[in-house]
Amino acid sequence: MLLESTSGMMSKSILTDLDLTDAELQQLFSLAAAQKAALRRGERLPQILQGKTVGMLFEKPSLRTRVSFEVGVSQLGGHSIFLGAQEVQLGKREAIKDFARVICRYVDLIVARVFKQEHLEEMARESRVPVINALSDYLHPCQALGDFLTIREHFGDWAGRKLAFVGDGNNVARSLALLAARLGVRYVLAAPEGYGFTEDFLAWARQAGRNPEIAITHDPLAAVADADIVYTDVWTSMGQEAEAETRRQRFRPFQVNAQLMTRARPEAIFMHCLPAHRGEEVTDEVMDGPHAVVYDQAENRLHAQRALMTMLFQ
Repeated sequence: MLLESTSGMMSKSILTDLDLTDAELQQLFSLAAAQKAALRRGERLPQILQGKTVGMLFEKPSLRTRVSFEVGVSQLGGHSIFLGAQEVQLGKREAIKDFARVICRYVDLIVARVFKQEHLEEMARESRVPVINALSDYLHPCQALGDFLTIREHFGDWAGRKLAFVGDGNNVARSLALLAARLGVRYVLAAPEGYGFTEDFLAWARQAGRNPEIAITHDPLAAVADADIVYTDVWTSMGQEAEAETRRQRFRPFQVNAQLMTRARPEAIFMHCLPAHRGEEVTDEVMDGPHAVVYDQAENRLHAQRALMTMLFQ
């Protein structure tokens, strides 16, 4: 049988974690959970993307993002086309506005994983169809949506929880901070000096959130104290390879290991957006231990992104 759909929203681009209203956020999490449960019951989802094509532009390598989007499109009855970096050469082979103006005449949705946030913004301005940020240098909203779906599954709600992000104040850390502020989750970033959030970002995040409690520390032990969620990511993101050794030295005291996890609440969960560099930012003991929900996170990328696409087209 078909899972009944709910009322949708206007078609629009999702470039940041602030592009969904509070009501839309709640609808997305509810819809993602409902679709996930329906699939597990063997039900067929509404074919919202029947007859529609999704263009998937990926400037960076991808496993989870590409597969989860392609599977989600297929489950909704649509067709996806993969556009690799070499084929497109965004901003090099042709201007971004030319690419956007052309591709939007072929496809019904653009999913883009790019190096620069400003390229996404230009693409969205020039496109007649919605653009979804599947990762940029500045934000990773789809990751944060899947992560907060996972948090809700494990705790039932978000309000009053504490999320400690240990490591680089990167795109994932920023998106998590934005959603944490909106959903009433206390957020603390533990990073070496010079690797935290800028004042401009903090002002933006605090202004956008209903709960502006976003803290920064250079002490991972203090950050993790009484945390419900301990989160980390690789110390060197794609495009930062030249800094790898320097970062390895600076971030070594910020490794998430069993000793650090003892500072969190006994029922705390450990999260990582993957891929993980085991032995660097996290130990095997934590990755494979009872606190880890990293594979639930990976699965929930599919459910959150599919719900987002459903809402864009129903």
